[in-house]
Amino acid sequence: MAKITFNTATLGSSFSSLCRLAITTAVILLLWQVIVVYFEMPPFILPPPLLVLEKLIGSYQLLLSHSLITMSEIVLGLILGLLMGLLFALQMLLFKPLRRWLLPVLIASQAIPVFALAPILMLWFGYGMTSKVIMAALIIFFPVTTTCFDGLRYTPIGYLDLAHTMGANKWRQLWHIRLPAALPTLASGIRVAAVVAPIGAVVGEWVGSSGGLGYLMLQANARMQIADMFAALFILALFSITLYYFTDLLLKALIPWHREQTGH
Repeated sequence: MAKITFNTATLGSSFSSLCRLAITTAVILLLWQVIVVYFEMPPFILPPPLLVLEKLIGSYQLLLSHSLITMSEIVLGLILGLLMGLLFALQMLLFKPLRRWLLPVLIASQAIPVFALAPILMLWFGYGMTSKVIMAALIIFFPVTTTCFDGLRYTPIGYLDLAHTMGANKWRQLWHIRLPAALPTLASGIRVAAVVAPIGAVVGEWVGSSGGLGYLMLQANARMQIADMFAALFILALFSITLYYFTDLLLKALIPWHREQTGH
């Protein structure tokens, strides 16, 4: 089993990234305030940052309850999408005759916009959490599958020859050679998945739901409560950023040899 270790370099790099993120956020908020004041934007067009902050503080209980729903959908969708992508990539690698049939399915999954599937998923799975989890899983299915399959397929041939010489069968080669060699490539797909998974969950909530940040945004839009919409957007952006940095930190700890090779 992989041992998770967080060394000083990894934590220092993450801290530096968070500092840069904080500075960038402060600059964006300052520019936002300048635009509101200079162009005299009314609150129903572009609310000032302080008004959004007031909504975040004043409606924190409502925002928290809907945030927990959306976060659950995102995390479950991310887990389901990762499992689906890994399984699909392993099937294409291990069963070459089956690859000819699975590859068109993989391409077709991107030919049909995921957003167009949302009403169908609502019809099949209802307006509960299940349809949103499947939406989030489908939207990350392609990047996870392609990066995992490429990493497994392009394992250095010298490693495989050495393992074959030492008598390792294809399953041992898969577990001890191919999967570790594919982890750096797969990590890129997981980082992308962590960023785009919230899109699937929110789109599902827009199509039909009774809770979540997407649902809250629709209700606020119908009532012209623009500050509430921006508050929900802020929380959603915070989710995505937190999920990305947590995933990045975890992947760096799980794949220390890749960090040593790249120097990051």
